[in-house]
Amino acid sequence: MKKQATHRMYNVPDAELYVQCMERIRYAYRDIDRFVPYSYDLERLRAFGALCERFNAMPDDDEMVGDQMLMTEKKDDAAERLKTAIRSLMTRVEIKFNNRSGRYRKFGTAKMGDMSDAQLLFCGRRVARVARQQMDFLADTGMNETIIQRVTDACRDFETALNIQQDRIADRDIAVENRTEQGNKMYQELVVLCNIGKDIWADTDPVKYENYCIYESNNHQKIARKEREKSAVASKE
Repeated sequence: MKKQATHRMYNVPDAELYVQCMERIRYAYRDIDRFVPYSYDLERLRAFGALCERFNAMPDDDEMVGDQMLMTEKKDDAAERLKTAIRSLMTRVEIKFNNRSGRYRKFGTAKMGDMSDAQLLFCGRRVARVARQQMDFLADTGMNETIIQRVTDACRDFETALNIQQDRIADRDIAVENRTEQGNKMYQELVVLCNIGKDIWADTDPVKYENYCIYESNNHQKIARKEREKSAVASKE
């Protein structure tokens, strides 16, 4: 059975989630004596902090995309080298056979520029195979094993580059899933910690209560901060 995709429980950037978690952890250290009656002790708080640091150490999506792009560039370069090797061989084939003849069409290189990666790899292997089969007919065009081997080697290099690129794509998918799972664990623990913190200060200290409020976006944080500043100014007047 196919594993279902992991969905983010939070709608803030990963960096913002990390900052919010670390900020609330600092408040909880300050108030740890009041957290203990809720069975939220220092050991659990430290474990939460360690979870956040592991999350922060994970490669982010920009890093994974960068690696993927580098491998794609190398794959594209390998594809161009393969096309060049095929064209060089086909120049000799065209000297001997009309490009509408069956012997020419057997190579299957029509519209090579529009081929997918898989089609290009298949084409390169076919070109080398058919060239060897028709070596006797093409000998007077300068066709030899060195020219065919150039295509074979280019096919091998292209396949290797293609596989590495696909591995990087898979690595990114796995990394995104792992990061989402870790982020969800952090967010769930953040909610627990903040619910306790708000319950502790709900009736006694509005400022400390506010310390444990979770904001879903920077805009909300800015609005809340402005409201606090207005209240502070009003209280002084």
